[in-house]
Amino acid sequence: MIRLIIWLPPLVWMAVILSLSGDTFSDAATGSIIRPLLHALLPWASATTVDAVHWLIRKWAHLAEYAVLATLWFVALTHRARLSRRHAARGAFVIAVCWAVVDELYQAIGVSRSGSARDVGIDATGALVASFFTGFGWRDAVAYLTTALLWIAAVGGAGLIAVNLTVGVSSGVLWVTVPAAVALLVWRRRRPPVREPEPQP
Repeated sequence: MIRLIIWLPPLVWMAVILSLSGDTFSDAATGSIIRPLLHALLPWASATTVDAVHWLIRKWAHLAEYAVLATLWFVALTHRARLSRRHAARGAFVIAVCWAVVDELYQAIGVSRSGSARDVGIDATGALVASFFTGFGWRDAVAYLTTALLWIAAVGGAGLIAVNLTVGVSSGVLWVTVPAAVALLVWRRRRPPVREPEPQP
């Protein structure tokens, strides 16, 4: 019974996702509720702005539902399949992306829905973010993201300074942020991230 229970959350969530892909939750159906609410909250917004916000809400919902799906599969795979953190995260990501494809194919046969490769990409992004954090652990994932952003600030900022010097434009605050990013990268290199322990099966 316990073995079955650990698999139920991701399976139930997959069923929920599929139910949300029916005609009841089409763009027109959700718009009939969300658009009047947005008009009430944003009376200054044009119809185009309201449509754009409605579209963003729907796409963020895609991201969220597949991030949850990947997380639920990660938990199931680490606790029941006894996979390592990294392998469970990869497996959870693959399962979530496969389900995103199934979901869009299901929408393609609906009356008021249509399948979209772009939505598969959005779903995969949500699953990837969740898998990145679960696979590396929150502490290491934040450390890797911070390092990547510092490299972007250092290299990109240095490139902008070079361009500005070439065209004779002031680089302003870049003269502070670029050295600061380089200094932080050097400091972080001397202090490797502390790895989180593997979850116990």
